[in-house]
Amino acid sequence: MIVGARPATLDDLELVAQMAAAAIDELRPLRGGEVWANTDARTPPILDGLRRELEADDAAVFVGLIDDAPIGYAAAHDHRLHNDDAMARITDLYVLPPARKVGVGEALILEIERWASGRGLVALDSLALPGDRDTKNFFETFGLVARALSVHRRIES
Repeated sequence: MIVGARPATLDDLELVAQMAAAAIDELRPLRGGEVWANTDARTPPILDGLRRELEADDAAVFVGLIDDAPIGYAAAHDHRLHNDDAMARITDLYVLPPARKVGVGEALILEIERWASGRGLVALDSLALPGDRDTKNFFETFGLVARALSVHRRIES
C-alpha cells in the first residue's frame, strides 16, 4: 500500500466535490457543526468553488491517495496578514472514513506545507470544531460557547 498526495486535476473535481459534501454532512451534527456549516463550510455549488480554487493563482487543491485511488482531498489558499506576511489557510481536509489513520491526512498536510513553503508563506492555519475539552470548559465557565477552534502551525524553513 502506497500512501501519498498530489495536486488535483480537473478530472478529480467531481469526486472531490462529492467528498466535500460528505465532509459537511459528517461535521454538521457535531457540536458547533451547524454554525460552521452555515458560516465557514463550502457553499453550493461545491464543484464550481473547487474549480475556481484549482484554477486560482492563490489557492491549491490536493488529492490524497492510497496506491492510485483518490480517497481524500485538501484545499488551501493564501491568506494575507496585516503585517504583509501570508499564511496558508487550509479550508478543507477530508479522508474517506474507511481510509483514515493510515497517513493520508498527513500526506495532504505535507503537500500543503510544500506548496505554502514554495510560495513563501509563513504559517499554516485552519479551523477545527470543538474538541479541546480543557480550553472549551474554561471558556464555558465564563459563558462562552465554542463555535470553532482555530489551529495554527508555523512553517519552519
